[in-house]
Amino acid sequence: METVEMNSVSLKRPRSEDDVANADEIKRQKISEKSKTGNNSGQSVETVTEQPDKSLLEDTKNEIIPNEESEEQEDEELEDSDEDGDPESFADMMKHGLTESDVGITKFVSSHKGFSGILKERYSDFVVHEIGKDGRVSHLDDFSVPVDDEVNFEDPSEETFTVLSDEDKQRLEELQLLKNKETSVAIEVKLINDVKFGVGEEDERVNEWKVIEDTKEKRTVIHQAVKSLFPGLETKTEDRDGKKYIIAYHAAGKKALANPRKHSWPKSRGSYCHFVLYKENKDTMDAINVLSKFLRVKPNIFSYMGTKDKRAITVQEIAVLRITAQRLAHLNKCLMNFKLGNFSYKNHPLKLGELQGNHFTVVLRNITGTDNQIEQAMHSLREIGFINYYGMQRFGTTAVPTYQIGRAILQNNWNEVMDLILKPRPGAEKGYLVKCREEWAKSKDPAAALKKLPVKRCVEGQLLRGLLKYGMKNIISAFGIIPRNNRLMYIHSYQSYVWNNMVSKRIEEYGLRAVPGDLTLKGATAIHIEEGDVDNYTIHDVVMPLPGFDVIYPKHKIGEAYKEMLVADNLDINNMRHKIRDYSLSGAYRKIIIRPQNVNWEVVAYDDPRIPLFPTDLDKLEGKPLPVLPTHGKFRALKMEFSLPPSTYATMAIREVLKMDTSIKNQTQLNTTWLR
Repeated sequence: METVEMNSVSLKRPRSEDDVANADEIKRQKISEKSKTGNNSGQSVETVTEQPDKSLLEDTKNEIIPNEESEEQEDEELEDSDEDGDPESFADMMKHGLTESDVGITKFVSSHKGFSGILKERYSDFVVHEIGKDGRVSHLDDFSVPVDDEVNFEDPSEETFTVLSDEDKQRLEELQLLKNKETSVAIEVKLINDVKFGVGEEDERVNEWKVIEDTKEKRTVIHQAVKSLFPGLETKTEDRDGKKYIIAYHAAGKKALANPRKHSWPKSRGSYCHFVLYKENKDTMDAINVLSKFLRVKPNIFSYMGTKDKRAITVQEIAVLRITAQRLAHLNKCLMNFKLGNFSYKNHPLKLGELQGNHFTVVLRNITGTDNQIEQAMHSLREIGFINYYGMQRFGTTAVPTYQIGRAILQNNWNEVMDLILKPRPGAEKGYLVKCREEWAKSKDPAAALKKLPVKRCVEGQLLRGLLKYGMKNIISAFGIIPRNNRLMYIHSYQSYVWNNMVSKRIEEYGLRAVPGDLTLKGATAIHIEEGDVDNYTIHDVVMPLPGFDVIYPKHKIGEAYKEMLVADNLDINNMRHKIRDYSLSGAYRKIIIRPQNVNWEVVAYDDPRIPLFPTDLDKLEGKPLPVLPTHGKFRALKMEFSLPPSTYATMAIREVLKMDTSIKNQTQLNTTWLR
């Protein structure tokens, strides 16, 4: 396990140095100053002031656009090789990033003092299991492949693989993993000549016919074996010097992402193969892209219920159209950090949002809390819960937050959208992005800036391409080249920013109780809580609106605060429809407080920070024994488990336990050791 020593720095949260965020902070303060703290619930409500001495190593999210078929593999390799950078310079750059207070995260609901601990010191300290709509928790616990009554071209028998020699398999594996400079591997098809027939003319003709037929069959078997054992490779037959050879090679570009071959598919088999994907330190879309490239199919034939964290071990269900379980299972032999299992055939794909939630198993290492502090914190989490803030990963990692771009889109200020995306900024960025931004600031020439950008799949690259195609006077069309989900990410970030600020103000004004004028849900419909009915509701029933059309606002001070905040941003709360339909904000409702389910915890001792403190699904499948933990060790860790509904952030629950700022700006300026 590689370790990186971080510099010793101040343990207090530094004040933001970003001019970009100052205007937003002033606006929040003006709105907040109109009322004083009013907490009549008897619960302690705190603002963030000072932070403990260890970091939450939360993910950074790169603005990378998935599924761009036109990009070369070299782009991806370059991007991966430059991912981590030097941790000391990264920590220095993150001094310009956001803190929680910059995005409205300022309150706690529990009364305990909090303590320090390290989250994600190892990515295996953060494990997520998806909960399906039927309430079943996804686990990887079976590698077996379902057996069909009907045989399929894609389902060769195990005997098929004996046609490849060990030397052939070694060369093919190196080709697939790009471990050598070969562009192809040639496998000679040797004639079957060890069967003796009669000696007459007729017998000789039969012998000749039999040899030719066997050779053709053998070529088919070799094609099957190569494609099954090495799904990243394509094959063809060539004649060389009178001999037949099977040529294996990497399919490239659009050919590699072509539709699946038209194999016969048994009518009795469901069209979709469902499987459990176990992945380590990869986000869901990255994983889908890898699987699609190895299978030579388009990523859009995969479906799933939700995306999962990158810096974590996650287990979730995936469905794929007309790819056999056997073909998927063979990927286990050639992919790192992925395992596929629990295969089944069904007649339907999966849909985003169908999941019931996620179950988290989290280790907080090197904790400083006493047993009593830990008990208080965890009991509060189980009984009261935490404020349902949108987590820091929603807002980006640089000095230009994503919500500012979203606000400019909603304001129809396209020059500002272009400027915010492309201008130089302090913060953690790859070197080629820095050079690209510098060129843009100097020349405002899309072609010149694009030349500085070897990786074209990022948002900046897409926008520059759009500007080249449509011109500087048609920024709307240029921006439209960016995939829709990435464009909508910006306006959803602005919604999240407003919601965080408003929920902080709601807790500040009214505490942890339902009050007249609050909103609650009856099915999908929001209604106001009336004075005479307020005793029938608790804080766990209260929802707040995400600003947009077709929503109602609380009939108390917070309703007015929404309006004031949007007016300060030159937006009309009563008219959130944009002239471009995609950018019209549809409203929704979100619970103020989330109370986790299935909350359990224990404190364990350990001596070595490199060892795992609980087994993963893969550990159990492979029968790996866990190290024996000491009764009294150098360090203590809190192992906690809980389940959360969709669109809630585990880091916000952990924030409530530790009472600390989860921003990367705060995390990277603390004295700790990072383990990869």
